[in-house]
Amino acid sequence: MKAHESHGAASVTANDREPLAPDLARSRPRLAIVVPCFNEELVISETVGRLLEVLRDLREQGQIASESFLFFIDDGSIDQTWNLLRDLNKSNPEVKGLKLARNFGHQNAVLAGLLTVRHRADCVISMDADLQHDPQAIYSFLDKYRQGADIVYGVRRDAGNVPLSKKIGSSMFYWLMTSMGAKVVKDHPDYRLISAKVLDTLADYKEVNVFLRGIFANMGFRSEVVYFDVHDRAAGTTHYSWRKMIGLALDGVTSFSVVPLRIIAIGGVLITLGALAVAVFIVFSALRGDVVPGWASTVLPIYVLGGIQIMTIGLVAEYIGKIYSEVKQRPRFISDQELS
Repeated sequence: MKAHESHGAASVTANDREPLAPDLARSRPRLAIVVPCFNEELVISETVGRLLEVLRDLREQGQIASESFLFFIDDGSIDQTWNLLRDLNKSNPEVKGLKLARNFGHQNAVLAGLLTVRHRADCVISMDADLQHDPQAIYSFLDKYRQGADIVYGVRRDAGNVPLSKKIGSSMFYWLMTSMGAKVVKDHPDYRLISAKVLDTLADYKEVNVFLRGIFANMGFRSEVVYFDVHDRAAGTTHYSWRKMIGLALDGVTSFSVVPLRIIAIGGVLITLGALAVAVFIVFSALRGDVVPGWASTVLPIYVLGGIQIMTIGLVAEYIGKIYSEVKQRPRFISDQELS
């Protein structure tokens, strides 16, 4: 086990090994399985054991190269996750990892893993640490990759025993994304295979507000779909709260769609036309003496236009906040220690 300190950000060092021949990279690739973790001490040993079984079976079958490995990203855990990974690294050379300096969020943790292993693998699979993503789907991912796919999306066949509120929230999320014009694959979590070519392209994306599902869906590389069953969480509880789900949806919409801004513009036109119609109605009502003097001129602008202005200013502020983050160009993640 080797641990080293790093105070930089997203830059990585290229591996000195020569890349495999194209045909060998497809038929027997170096595979890296990237797994972000946040406070997963209750499940991490089981996850490592299950993934090692799959990795070693694939190696014995000659489907992947002997250099293939697991790569865990500790996203600022405050429990024993990193200590357990260090112990597992000592007894299992295939288990490697990266500890981030603090919690940067799920999307940035996945990105950190992908960019760190970029020059060490011919293809990479990212998945969650709770084993809800069926590890057996990895075999199908590799089949699609060998057939020429550069991106293979894992798509949920069903939501398993997820609470009804989360199922409704997930459906609303994908409905919102598609209705706002953001291209995503329905029922696709961050369980996917990507090729080295896609990894090189991903390194060119410098945005701070990362939404990987939208980035990969908009690349245009040849893609395939693998359906998998969602399993119950092996241990512990989910760390993906409603607040994080809403934040992910906002990042997706504001990063890949200007439809909300266009809705504001169209709404402004409709409100103007409506205000003109109401103004005509008020004039005729005033001429007939049907209104209290001063009522219409006070209530109409305060209760209608005031509420709409606050709503639209809030939406525009969301976009301005994203611009603010992008302009500062702060690192998307900061590495602290690495297990190799």
